[in-house]
Amino acid sequence: MRFRGPVAGVVESALSARPAASADELALALGGLLLPVGDALPVAPATDRAVWDVVDGIVDRPALEDLVARATADLHEPWPVPLASDAARVHRDGDRATWEAAAFARQHRLSRAAVVAAATLDDRWLDQVADGVWLLCEQSSWCWPAHDDVRARHGSVLADVTDPFLDLGAGEAVAQLAWIDHLLAAPLDERYPGLRARIRHEARARVLAPFLARRDWHWLGLDGHVHNWNPWIHGNVLVAALQLEDDPRDRARLVAHVVEGLDRYVAGLPEDGAIDEGYGYWWNGALRALEALDVLRHATAHRVDAAPAVAALRETVSFPHRMHLGGDWYLNLADGQARPPADQPWHALHRAARRSGNEQALAHASSYRVPGRPSADESTGLGRLLRGLTEVDWLRAERTTPPLPRETWLPSTQVLVARERSGSASGLTLAAKGGHNGENHNHNDVGTFVVASDGVPVVVDAGRPTYTAQTFGPDRYAIWTMQSSWHNVPEVRGVAQAEGAHAAASDVTATATTDRAQLALELAAAYPGEAPSSWRRRVRLERTPHSRVVVEDAWDLPPWGGDGAEPATTLHLLLAGDVEVVPQGARVKPLDGATPVLVSWGDLPARTRVRTLDDPMLSDVWGERLTRVELDVTGLTTARVTVELDAPTTQDPR
Repeated sequence: MRFRGPVAGVVESALSARPAASADELALALGGLLLPVGDALPVAPATDRAVWDVVDGIVDRPALEDLVARATADLHEPWPVPLASDAARVHRDGDRATWEAAAFARQHRLSRAAVVAAATLDDRWLDQVADGVWLLCEQSSWCWPAHDDVRARHGSVLADVTDPFLDLGAGEAVAQLAWIDHLLAAPLDERYPGLRARIRHEARARVLAPFLARRDWHWLGLDGHVHNWNPWIHGNVLVAALQLEDDPRDRARLVAHVVEGLDRYVAGLPEDGAIDEGYGYWWNGALRALEALDVLRHATAHRVDAAPAVAALRETVSFPHRMHLGGDWYLNLADGQARPPADQPWHALHRAARRSGNEQALAHASSYRVPGRPSADESTGLGRLLRGLTEVDWLRAERTTPPLPRETWLPSTQVLVARERSGSASGLTLAAKGGHNGENHNHNDVGTFVVASDGVPVVVDAGRPTYTAQTFGPDRYAIWTMQSSWHNVPEVRGVAQAEGAHAAASDVTATATTDRAQLALELAAAYPGEAPSSWRRRVRLERTPHSRVVVEDAWDLPPWGGDGAEPATTLHLLLAGDVEVVPQGARVKPLDGATPVLVSWGDLPARTRVRTLDDPMLSDVWGERLTRVELDVTGLTTARVTVELDAPTTQDPR
């Protein structure tokens, strides 16, 4: 029996059919629903000049002008070439970024050329597209080397062309080719007859056939563990199947397998729509699922419309604005950046919000729609670029103010976000979490908290460094940003938190009233061994009589029975900005000119340690350094830390 989830249920309801017992039965049901090749993708082809004409079409003019300028500059440069020696580096020194940078640059250049070719139908740009397509087809592997299992299966440090691995990179490449094939079918057939046949050959050999044949990839979710790879890859395979598979039976089989795979991801989404991978991965996880289901909706002439029918999908549309601190700052739990790139595919969130009738999410997306600025770019894929350039509702959206809810409580991940008042980032915002240390993209951070001033984090989570082979290997927690010692949690007798789902918060309670919002939880299980027997933490935002954040810890440790002096037990605070230690605390001037805060810890002995940042993934967010405050609470049983504004709030950032 196949896995049957909510998406397949919507398919069967559309047909008034009995539940399909197998993917083949589901394929038979789907086959009669799918629009033909050439009509199944939700973007007009270049032959539709009402959309693509440079003068009279609806295509976004500022974005097109920007793409033309950068594509023209590309003409004076050689095409980037991903090298074998760079591919092998992931196995030698852990470097994955060098090969990926060249591969990404090549595909971004191809996307720019494809859009300009669609807008102009100029032979010069069609030649650029043909060159880029040919290079991509000639590239030995579309799989990113850091993901390939070739060494484990074949002992090689380079891809095996006879045994392709379907990963994020292969999915992105095949979808890009599918979008190009759809967009430029007629002009490519006229100028480069045979090129589209080559696209189909490579798509079948590298992606479509392996997708049907091989069932041992971790991202399929067959073991019950699903993460963002699942919808990202399945969504791209769906695009490729709809456009590049000409055999109706195989096409329907592919789509049926995609539906079954997406069902595993959707079934695992919590009812509150939270993503344990954090805000940064929502865009390439839950949103990828929403986008895939929107493509399926179009491909079935709107007869299969699963997203509005599933509560968790409706709720996850709210996740970005619930994690919003203010301006371009977001709560960055797990592998995320507190200030992620602002050029996200906001049009995709805007579309999902419209589909679900979510006015707050719609306002959040629209707050990033600035008339006169490009509506989309190529950095997150050609499909997203094409939709952002041509979607009338997005192009006509007026800029709004973000909703900034007063409180958000997500019980599935045990994350609380609370600010002084709804609709404003001014003053203090508190975020705190329970959860466990086996979450996807986990940091060992049960019980951590973040405090923002005017929406700018000042007591912070450092976030993620540049990915290397180590990041997802057995030595992940040797990376300092992943360790609890660099999060705002205790270190008990010199021992940091353990990794794994067993290292979890318990007895978690979130409360919110007009005057305060609080998260209370037990942290003892997050630490290995027998110590502590209890560590209770309460983190709250007090709105009256004046705003402040209060962190109260109370613990019970068994008597020290080891050799020598008892190791220190410390509370850690990671601070961003200019830190000045003052009696019984520290005065911090946050980034971006936000209102200074005073962090107070009373008579606790304190030591500061400055961490110099030399990784752009960190320094681009925090500047040159972060400062860790180490509060010695050895021999005590309680401690209290407060954070309050050090001067009147003078700004109200977006």
